[in-house]
Amino acid sequence: MRLLIASDLHGSLEALRFICDRARALAPERLVLLGDLVYHGPRNRLPQGYDTLGVLETMRSLPCSVTAVRGNCDAEVDLGLLPFPVTESAWIDADNLHIFVSHGHHIPEMPPIPQFEKGTVLLRGHTHVPRGETLDGLHFWNPGSLSLPKGGSRASYGLYEDGCFSVLDTDGNIVLQHRPDGAAGA
Repeated sequence: MRLLIASDLHGSLEALRFICDRARALAPERLVLLGDLVYHGPRNRLPQGYDTLGVLETMRSLPCSVTAVRGNCDAEVDLGLLPFPVTESAWIDADNLHIFVSHGHHIPEMPPIPQFEKGTVLLRGHTHVPRGETLDGLHFWNPGSLSLPKGGSRASYGLYEDGCFSVLDTDGNIVLQHRPDGAAGA
């Protein structure tokens, strides 16, 4: 299974167009949007290409199926204008992995997290910092942010394919890779 993953677009039409172009090129089974889609948020600067109406319009023509979860900056008024459902969290089963999808602002960054079984992948955004690591049997994945990268990271997105989670920058360079089974590339 191939999943294309983006988080924390924060109303950047430029970032959304980039991920749409990647979706057309990669033909993923699903585009996974990890929240903070439309509004830039009260603590963030305006991202490059901030265009709320343009983002809402472009969301109507995404080139593949979408799983979207709500972020801490997503208002009901914005979510009501999107052409796909946005849930608080979701589960995706891919290649024998059980992936919990959320924005991440309600889940601790570090174990222990007793409500999840060992082996679970926690796919989340919120921090705007790429991550791929296993701690205490839980796998933490974060694609970073295309619009407002933080922590010294570059604009980035995620790609899951054949058991491997990769974070790539906008030039296509691999920022990190993580395999939950600990195989090469982890």
